[in-house]
Amino acid sequence: MPPRVLIALTTVALSLAACSSDEGIKVGPTPELGPSRERTPAENQSIFGSRGLTFGAGADQNKDLGEGAVLGVNAYLWRASLDTVSFMPITSADPFGGTIVTDWYTDTREPNARYKLNVYILGRELRSDGIKVSVFRQVQGRGGWSDSPAPATMGTALEDTILTKARQLRITGLEQSTAQ
Repeated sequence: MPPRVLIALTTVALSLAACSSDEGIKVGPTPELGPSRERTPAENQSIFGSRGLTFGAGADQNKDLGEGAVLGVNAYLWRASLDTVSFMPITSADPFGGTIVTDWYTDTREPNARYKLNVYILGRELRSDGIKVSVFRQVQGRGGWSDSPAPATMGTALEDTILTKARQLRITGLEQSTAQ
C-alpha cells in the first residue's frame, strides 16, 4: 500500500475515533482523581471546567479582578484598554500576556501622519504603574512613510484615560456586587 494512502486512511480512522461519544460510560473512582461523578452540560462546554483557565493564585487572591476573572492581567485594565483603543484596528490582543498591538491608524484631521500603539498591562493589580502605552508615529513624505517622534504626552494621556476608565469599571462592578 502506498504511503499516501496509508496516511490518508490513518487520518480518517483517527478523525472518526475522535468523534465517538462517551455517553453512558461511567468511570470508577481512582486514587489520583477521587470519586467519579456525572458531567453536567456546563462542565462539558470547557475543558478547563466552570472556572476557566487560571494560573498562579487561587480565587481568594483574585478579588480585585472581578467575578469569574481568568485573565493573566487585571481585568479592569484589560477591558479599559480595549475600550480606549477600540477606534483603531487591533492587530493582536493577548489577555494572558497583557499586550494589545494596533495596526496603523490615520486620523482625518492629520491625513499625512499615522499612529500605532502597543499597550502593555504589567500586572494583576489596578495600579497607576500597571499600564504602559508606546506610541509610534509615521509621516508621509515623497519617499513614503518615515518614522517621526510621537508627541511626548500622547502615551501618558492614553495611560491616564485607560486608568480612569478602569477605575470607573471597578466602581461600577463594586456597586453592582453590593446591590445584589
